[in-house]
Amino acid sequence: MDKAHLDQNNCLVFETGILSDHTLHPIWLRERISGDKYIDVNNLQRLYEPSLLENTIKIEKFNISKDFFEVTFNDGKSGIYFIKELFDEINEFDPIPKKQSWKNNLKELPFHDYSIIANSKDNLIKMLSDFQKLGFVILKNISKEKGTVIKFAQSLGPVRSTNFGEHFDVYSKPNPNDLAYTGLALSAHTDNPYRKPIPGIQLLHCISNEAKGGDSTLVDGMAVEEYLKKHHKPFHEILSSTKIHFRFTDKDIILENWGKLIELDEKGKFIKIRFSGRLDYVPLLEFQKLSLFYEARKKLFELYASKEFEINFRLSAGMLLMFDNHRLLHGRSAYDQNTGFRHLQGCYIEHDSTEGKLRRLLKKH
Repeated sequence: MDKAHLDQNNCLVFETGILSDHTLHPIWLRERISGDKYIDVNNLQRLYEPSLLENTIKIEKFNISKDFFEVTFNDGKSGIYFIKELFDEINEFDPIPKKQSWKNNLKELPFHDYSIIANSKDNLIKMLSDFQKLGFVILKNISKEKGTVIKFAQSLGPVRSTNFGEHFDVYSKPNPNDLAYTGLALSAHTDNPYRKPIPGIQLLHCISNEAKGGDSTLVDGMAVEEYLKKHHKPFHEILSSTKIHFRFTDKDIILENWGKLIELDEKGKFIKIRFSGRLDYVPLLEFQKLSLFYEARKKLFELYASKEFEINFRLSAGMLLMFDNHRLLHGRSAYDQNTGFRHLQGCYIEHDSTEGKLRRLLKKH
């Protein structure tokens, strides 16, 4: 049985167990009170405003059992708290799998059979877990019909529309407004760094791929960031501290945004990458800094293009690729449109769709 006491500030301090040495403020506990008097049973939202709780709220008494404890407050309210749930919240536990960086030596690509996923929660959990870990999955045995990408995306969450529409068709077009709509090779890049916000997840559904060439490539930007940090610290530092101007010009719109090629959080951990040499404009910095930046960006491009980090594969009709646009770079080899038709349909969704879907599935599971 865990032991606890109230300190001089009327905080509950656990002496033993997984909450050992944690100091639980009385108001912090009070605003986590549960029960249908305080929480809507359908959406789990509070039925009261915690900001209006009196600052004079105190713990009058508490009683600890094996897995939970009960607290009575001086406003006459009492609540039951599960120790493991509080521990998970305090330690910011998230059931979403951690990201796992990879290089060209990735032993097995994350292929998933859509016909199985569509009828199995366990396999859907496996697919979404692989996506969280590796940043991409490839579905096979999905319909070859146009519009399939939208239907699949909507099964995960809302589709993110852009000026290209709810979905976009990738095939060679006359007078294209993007090089993706040609047969040219596309080097490793991320999509839409000029948008606010940048789309989080891209889906590409293969309807036809009969042309010679046109193989797909992926690179794990997180793995490259880790390599730079270890082997080229000055490059890593300037690429993660210098904001770049990105611009896209179309007949009806000009989209602009600023961002770092490598973005880290306040603890120096990886958040996202941006890279699109066709669309970026480096600001005019002082000579030494700008020279270092150009040297670093060249090295970054070389790593993104290297066989050490790049994987390549071919999408066939009835396959769908889903990848994290904030983490992975994608590209393709050139193809000859005179040798056969190549048609992919794509769309975007956001990270909270796949993460939220997986959290709900895991909780029910």
